[in-house]
Amino acid sequence: MADLRPVSDSLDDSALAQLFTEARTHNGFRDIPVPDELLRRAVDLAKMGPTSANQSPLRVLFLRSQEAKERLRPALSAGNLEKTMMAPVVAITARDERFADHLPFLFPAVDARPWFAAPGVAERSALLNGTLQIAYLILAIRAVGLDAGPMTGFDAAKVDAEFFPEGTVKSSVLINIGYGDPSKLYPRGPRFAFEQMAKIL
Repeated sequence: MADLRPVSDSLDDSALAQLFTEARTHNGFRDIPVPDELLRRAVDLAKMGPTSANQSPLRVLFLRSQEAKERLRPALSAGNLEKTMMAPVVAITARDERFADHLPFLFPAVDARPWFAAPGVAERSALLNGTLQIAYLILAIRAVGLDAGPMTGFDAAKVDAEFFPEGTVKSSVLINIGYGDPSKLYPRGPRFAFEQMAKIL
C-alpha cells in the first residue's frame, strides 16, 4: 500500500536548522549550567534510534565536576585540552562489548546471543552500532537545545584504564556539551554535492 502520509509530516525548517543545517561543532561554550534533565532527555531520545537486534551498546559518562574532568586530562590531545576542561559537561561515549548479555531483555523475540558468539563479531558489532548511537546522541543533544563538540583526539587506552577498568567497555568519542559560544566557531567547512556522495539507481 502506498505511503499516504502528508508532506507536512516533515520537520519544519527551524527544526532542521537546529539539528543539521545551522548546527555547528562548538569549540567553546558560554558559562551557563547544563541541567541534568536535559542530559537525561538526550539519552532517552538517542536510545530510541535503531541498532542491530536492538543491541544498544552505547554507554555514557557525563563529567561535570572539575575533579571528574581532571581524571580525563592525561588522555586529552593538546588541541583538545583547554576547550574540554572548560566545557560545562564532557560526555565520554563508549561501547559495551558484552552487549549480548542483555539481549534476552532487549531483543526477546529470539535468542540472538549466538549471532555474536564468533571471535570478533561482538566487538565489531559494538563498534558499528555504538557509533550509530553516538550520532543519535549528538542529534539528541541538539534537539533538547544544547550544543555539542564531538572529538576523537584522545588516548582511548588511558580513558579506558581510568574510567572502564573492567575491560569490556571501550571508549569511542568525547563530546563537549553546553551552550555554544558563536565567537569561537571556525568558518563552516564545505560539504560534497549530492552527486559527489550519492546515486539513485
